[in-house]
Amino acid sequence: MDFLPRLELGSWVEAFVEWLQHAAWLFNGIDFTIEKVMDGIYWVIALPPSWLFVLIIGALTYWTNRKWGLTVFVILGLLLIDSLGFWNGMLDTLALVLTACLISVVIGVPVGILMAKNDRTEAIIKPVLDFMQTMPAFVYLIPAVAFFGIGMVPGVVASVIFAMPPTVRMTNLGIRQVSTELIEAADAFGSTGTQKLFKVQLPMARGTIMAGINQSTMLALSMVVIAAMIGATGIGQVVYSAVGQNNIGNGFEAGIAIVILAIILDRLTQSFNKKQSE
Repeated sequence: MDFLPRLELGSWVEAFVEWLQHAAWLFNGIDFTIEKVMDGIYWVIALPPSWLFVLIIGALTYWTNRKWGLTVFVILGLLLIDSLGFWNGMLDTLALVLTACLISVVIGVPVGILMAKNDRTEAIIKPVLDFMQTMPAFVYLIPAVAFFGIGMVPGVVASVIFAMPPTVRMTNLGIRQVSTELIEAADAFGSTGTQKLFKVQLPMARGTIMAGINQSTMLALSMVVIAAMIGATGIGQVVYSAVGQNNIGNGFEAGIAIVILAIILDRLTQSFNKKQSE
């Protein structure tokens, strides 16, 4: 169909990004905040020596699961990461993932609540979430670099955009699934909207919301290799370098370290939710 004119969509987006760059004070503030949050998380997880960190995570795993098999796996997995020389890289990766997950929860849960409270808001935000989840993850690196340069902060920003939708969706779903009988009972006792939200809806939706946070954590971890392309440090950087150098052995070791970290984070977030439900 040659008669159709070509829409200069790319040029429009480029002009919009250039216009947004005039608000440098805003992006500098976001950059500063994310960096401080990430530094704080890194300081906490890097404070204990590696052997004590392994014992703490092992004890936390047993406390939440009461399963010796999983506890032994977590301890041996962390010891393997240390023995492979990826301990500092694992701490960098963990700081990036936890920061992205924290920001996803801080933004995603309130947005999910707004969606659950208003059908029109849900109708507007749902396509945005679809866009965020279906856009190839590499594309997020472009605006992240344009606004925040290279390093860990743009890696966190790209990870948040990619990982946040499950938290928003599951918060919305969990609140909407609270039974109408409970809502009517709360209304009958004269509860205000805030009381219903914090004493009925959010507690009842906690399991669903935690499932969304678990998915966001896994998606943030899946971004560590992509984030390495824009200067984010950690195990993902080792994988990225190994691919570029065709270093099969180093890439395999780093990949195993990421898998172990993913299993530990997945089991811990799942079991923490189970522990709260008991």
